[in-house]
Amino acid sequence: MTLSYKPLRSLYAGLALGLLMTAGCKKALDIDPPSTQIVSSQAFVNDMSATSVMTGMYSNMMSGAQNFVSGNRSITARESLAADELVNYLPASQDATLQEFYTNTYNIANPYFWNEFYQRIYTCNATIEGVTASTGISDAVRAQLLGEAKFFRAFIYFYAVNTYGDVPLALTTDYRTNNTLSRTPKARVYEQIVADLKDAEALMGNDYFKGTTAGTTERARPNKAAASALLARAYLYMEQWANAEAAATSVINNGTYSLETDLNRVFTNTSKEAIWYLQTVLATNYSTYDGQYFMLTRVAPGTSAQSPVAIRLSFFDSFEQGDARRTNWIDTFTINNTDYYFPFKYQKNLSTTPEALLVLRLAEQYLIRAEARAKQGNVTGANSAASDINVIRKRAGLGDTQAANEPDMLKVVAAERRSELFAEWGHRWFDLIRTDKADAIMSVLTPLKGGVWNSNYKILPIPYSETQINTNLKQNPGYN
Repeated sequence: MTLSYKPLRSLYAGLALGLLMTAGCKKALDIDPPSTQIVSSQAFVNDMSATSVMTGMYSNMMSGAQNFVSGNRSITARESLAADELVNYLPASQDATLQEFYTNTYNIANPYFWNEFYQRIYTCNATIEGVTASTGISDAVRAQLLGEAKFFRAFIYFYAVNTYGDVPLALTTDYRTNNTLSRTPKARVYEQIVADLKDAEALMGNDYFKGTTAGTTERARPNKAAASALLARAYLYMEQWANAEAAATSVINNGTYSLETDLNRVFTNTSKEAIWYLQTVLATNYSTYDGQYFMLTRVAPGTSAQSPVAIRLSFFDSFEQGDARRTNWIDTFTINNTDYYFPFKYQKNLSTTPEALLVLRLAEQYLIRAEARAKQGNVTGANSAASDINVIRKRAGLGDTQAANEPDMLKVVAAERRSELFAEWGHRWFDLIRTDKADAIMSVLTPLKGGVWNSNYKILPIPYSETQINTNLKQNPGYN
């Protein structure tokens, strides 16, 4: 069984490792033995059962369209609506949450991502504690699982601080500690993210694990390079430019990864630029829930709750002429003489190159390094911001950048991030916030979407239920 949501106090009220999948979802990843319900006394007795704790969590996240990783409740869908990428056509009466993100008008009664974030953190903490205490796990599997748990805890906290700001830093399963936690300053949370990712780098190797064995070609579980890639992103957000450059360089120079020349192969499970992806779960007529959610094939957006959105025309027009990303990653659906554009990175491909939900990919590392280099004054020439940007532009069928100074190069980097990373993991929304562009853009756009922009709405409200249970949790400014 999976954990049903409980407020933070009760969520940690015991080590209930029935948070794994039941046998009904045993096909979930096809990278491990089937995971059945495991109780706390059995969870870490051997390599197989201990591995099932983490892989069961990945399976659970990809087993439906109601998780923060994909589909209509995902970071991708909601934050793309909050920014300037997508238009919501679905009436609020059918999905109030989509409309809340679209108009940047949030509801303190809605937990949004909070519930799942702390469920996943709980699993990571339980894994770290259980694997550390176990005497029945081999050294190789122990290192991999500790690395995975620390990596994923950092991954969740990265999204937690970027959606909620200061958040409780729960590093144990002890409910007596967790049920009175106050909010930890964002800078301290980032310190923990960095510490976890450095530990993950040291613990995990370059090989990918399948089940309890290293050496698979599948990239459905994180490895050392995944930890380095996420670390590069964290350093970028922390404005530690030299560290961001170094971490990104370690991934780019790894030798395992290279940019796909065919844009239609980027989001497949054989993609050469995939650093870490989540494997499709029980797919029927689609490969990913993102594909199901974004693709328009039969009816206008908003006619069906499964296809509520389309690309904003101003975003479509922002691509340079000749940009192959617009040609390959955006498609058109015409109905009643109206053209609707939609993200087409995921194409429901169930043939010889099935798709996977890419989480970390090499192109982002070039963009991270380009921005970090520009911020350090290394703008043009060999091994510069320009050389990295030109790698991305060349793959998109565009000529070299003409930017020759830091301000112009940073504008180019922002534009390339917008074109390369759209409809992926909230990149555009977080970029607007971290580069201080959100107020200028959203103060104009939000009224057009039917809302009223408030600078406080860059982050979400702490769920009201949590503030009532734990009086140490204080609400974000601007929310009553």
